[in-house]
Amino acid sequence: MDTKGSAFGGGRGGKAPRLPLVTPPWWKAALTCRCPRCGEGRLFVRVLTVRDRCELCGLDLRAHDSGDGPASLVIFVLGAIVVGLAFWVEFRFSPPLWVHSVLWPIVTVPLAIALMRPLKAALVALQFRHRASEMGL
Repeated sequence: MDTKGSAFGGGRGGKAPRLPLVTPPWWKAALTCRCPRCGEGRLFVRVLTVRDRCELCGLDLRAHDSGDGPASLVIFVLGAIVVGLAFWVEFRFSPPLWVHSVLWPIVTVPLAIALMRPLKAALVALQFRHRASEMGL
């Protein structure tokens, strides 16, 4: 049977996809930003753009819907941490206002991007586990 046009998609170079024997835990796929089915293929093309298909097992990732969940969680968690640290720096060292203006964007933006990737990967992996029918599986 040809798997090229099936729900599993084609693997590399039109070969049949290599399906895993054991699906990795969702948290491991999320922390490594890998495919939720095989645990080996890269999940992201760029910083936060999810691939159309897994490059190894052919999982169709176009139907994922992480929505605004990762961004909302990053805003709440990172916001609380950064505001707490800003208060601590202010009351401990009393720096001028420009120090806060320079320091906190330098800290916040990289941390937000670093947290966003695994959180988005976690939501894609959890959707694969619990709502696979909505992803076309």
